[in-house]
Amino acid sequence: MIQAAKPKKETDQSALLQRFGERIWICDGPRVRMMTIPFETRMTIVELEPGVLWVHSPIEPTPNLQDAVDSLGAVKFIVAPNKIHSLGVEPWKKRHPAAEVWVSPQFRKRHPDAPVDHVIGADAPPAWSSQIDYLCFGGNIFLDEVVFFHHNSRTLIVTDLIQRHDPAKETFFWRFGKRLAGVLGDKGGTAIDLRSAFRDRAAARASAEKLLRWNFDRVVIAHGKCITENARSTVEKAFDWALR
Repeated sequence: MIQAAKPKKETDQSALLQRFGERIWICDGPRVRMMTIPFETRMTIVELEPGVLWVHSPIEPTPNLQDAVDSLGAVKFIVAPNKIHSLGVEPWKKRHPAAEVWVSPQFRKRHPDAPVDHVIGADAPPAWSSQIDYLCFGGNIFLDEVVFFHHNSRTLIVTDLIQRHDPAKETFFWRFGKRLAGVLGDKGGTAIDLRSAFRDRAAARASAEKLLRWNFDRVVIAHGKCITENARSTVEKAFDWALR
């Protein structure tokens, strides 16, 4: 079960929308815990056209954060990229009832009461697919992650498949543990335990190869340090376990 830490101040997660490229912003959220492990969180916002927003992996909102997003435009799409990332879906849908909620293939099964409109990969292609490509990364018996590629900013958007937790934000204990798990800092990648859950390696390889055909030069990482240089080689290295 994921538990969100209480932010010390309103400004801890509000109004700090950082431009990441053309028509794309990121916003850092509070640290959360899953099975006692602390995770940084990050939301991504894409402006599909003037005043029309696509929100990926929404973090738990505060009034200031919602006002900051509203200043960019109207939220039209809310995206849950895997079955674990659910914390912000319901409150953002409540704030924007006309927005469409798109979720990963297994999300509805894990969250039967969540406000879901469409399932990515099962329903007809979404209206945003001409600007944002998507791939349901295959082969894992636990994680049903959907990865995305935003054409205008040439940005790859990943959630749990690649993690690069910032050593400066971790205690000695968690730096040690996350280093062992292969998800610490610039040497981060796919966590060892998550790799072991890829039982269909052929499907994983096909997904990694398809992802690497996208023409990205930067990567938004939900858990840890984003990638703004040498993105392709860094991602290739992160998926070397699947590409071998």
